[in-house]
Amino acid sequence: MYIYKAAVIGAGTMGAGIAQVITYSGLPVILRDVNQEAVDRGLATIRKIYQTRVNKGKMTASELEQKMALVTGATDNSGFSDVDIVIEAIYEDVVVKQKLFQELEAVCPETTIFASNTSSLPISAIASATKKPEKVIGMHFFNPAPVMKLVEVIPGLGTSDETIDDVVLFSESLRKIPIRVQECAGFLVNRLLMPYLNEAAIALEEGAATAKEIDAALVAFGMPMGPLTLFDLVGIDVSVKVADILHDAYGSRATAASILGELDQAGRFGTKSGAGFYDYKDGDQAGLEAIIQKMQTSGGLQETKFSANRIIMPMINEAVISLQEGVASAGDIDIAMMAGTGFPQDKGGPLHYADQIGVDVVLSELQSLAGRLGERFWPAPMLKRMVAGGYLGVKSGLGFFHY
Repeated sequence: MYIYKAAVIGAGTMGAGIAQVITYSGLPVILRDVNQEAVDRGLATIRKIYQTRVNKGKMTASELEQKMALVTGATDNSGFSDVDIVIEAIYEDVVVKQKLFQELEAVCPETTIFASNTSSLPISAIASATKKPEKVIGMHFFNPAPVMKLVEVIPGLGTSDETIDDVVLFSESLRKIPIRVQECAGFLVNRLLMPYLNEAAIALEEGAATAKEIDAALVAFGMPMGPLTLFDLVGIDVSVKVADILHDAYGSRATAASILGELDQAGRFGTKSGAGFYDYKDGDQAGLEAIIQKMQTSGGLQETKFSANRIIMPMINEAVISLQEGVASAGDIDIAMMAGTGFPQDKGGPLHYADQIGVDVVLSELQSLAGRLGERFWPAPMLKRMVAGGYLGVKSGLGFFHY
């Protein structure tokens, strides 16, 4: 099915960004929110994105107005009788999303696709409240949507192949890189990213290194920013909720660092509150240091050693677990992590990187870390099978990929 008209529900930063991406491809889109003030803010966000392009000489003022003419603001469903796809970008609550799709089913055509931009909620659960679960799918854009190329396409249990194909083609028409991901907690990118971020927080609370030292080491590895800086940008409160979802799904290996809860309770949510792992108001780190000192004194935490490998290995291990579970192909896992997190391209993604340094080296490092720091580093069974079979990566010609 070709998509001629789209709608986006939720005119916040994410929803407005998605709507801008759709208009940039030349398609008309309805941007709906609960009141006109919210809609106007969303429209202003879209205009600002285009104005930046005009200021850089990448678009004329006339072209800006032509693109803006493609987006229509709305506070009700009166214009939804001919939309081919609806993408919701609202509050992360299953019940709220279920009610929204039930409401839209009554006014949209029979063929309309209902896509959720959720970053972690189960698509099957959202679809269960609808009459046509075959038309419900996850379409997870990354923030900022106009810049980030990756879109995770997540079918629910009842999603039809036709719907999957339509959304993949639609994503490509938006100049995005669609990666099909099997439904699981955190989907793909967040599932792999959280162990990496979490280990950085654990290393900090244990006194293995300072926040600046941890971030500097991972930037030196090739990441676009340090993990603790990224925590602050995402939001500590948001990260705590994601961590809870992952822990519920994956158990003890996904136990959140205690410092996340401490920062959350202290109102240190990151950049949006002026303080998180870093202080953004006056540059004083005394508040964070006091929290760490209290945790180490009351919790009996022992100082551990720090290395960039300690932070990277949990990501690689989760990538292997995801591969053996069939969440995505090896190639798609690496593409997703490069496009979605900025994993260094010269290393080719976590699985290519494992092949470069040696699958046997990865296994040995994880076993060592598990012995020193705990079972969260327990190696994926696939790693042991590969090493036993001589699939060691580049040096043997076979690993996660052929060489």
